[in-house]
Amino acid sequence: MTGARRFSQAISEGDGISIIALVSDLAGAQAAEEQGAEALVLSTPVEGLPSATGLPLLWRPHGSPEQAHSAGADACVLAVAPFEDDDAELERLYRGALELGLECAVEVGDEDQLELALERIDPEIFLLSNVDADDSDHPLERALDLLPDVPAGKLAIAEVDVAGRHEVTELERAGMDAVIVRTGNVAELTGEPPPEV
Repeated sequence: MTGARRFSQAISEGDGISIIALVSDLAGAQAAEEQGAEALVLSTPVEGLPSATGLPLLWRPHGSPEQAHSAGADACVLAVAPFEDDDAELERLYRGALELGLECAVEVGDEDQLELALERIDPEIFLLSNVDADDSDHPLERALDLLPDVPAGKLAIAEVDVAGRHEVTELERAGMDAVIVRTGNVAELTGEPPPEV
């Protein structure tokens, strides 16, 4: 892994909010990169992808850091929820990821999980997810409600289905560093004109 591929660097540099595209194949990854994505999210390994893109890769499935490393990812998601009542496993996995050279985006779904993550591992990157949210909560609002609890200097990624550029702009104005989106709407959400062919 080279410094140029560091996940946190890709989503923190430059102006505005970074678009992170969820991809499942090489074609989708190449299209997302051409349309302005600044990182890619994998839910399954994509053979050849680490060498086919200059974008950093975030491994999304809940699993071991070793799986992320094997898939060629630069960072992995580590969810707090499964380890809220476990005294050591969260720390062990976090340490293991760092030892493999991976960055960790620590997934939290509410204020208690965020506070627990800060107390136990003090991560640099938070993934604000709505997986544990009440059905009556709007996912965008949940992410925006959690954002003020993320300490200054930490990175915050929203994992919400955004309805359009206006919601991306709302997240950006609130101070979100990045948002995960599905591959098909990257160009529309970056606000950039589509590439010429």
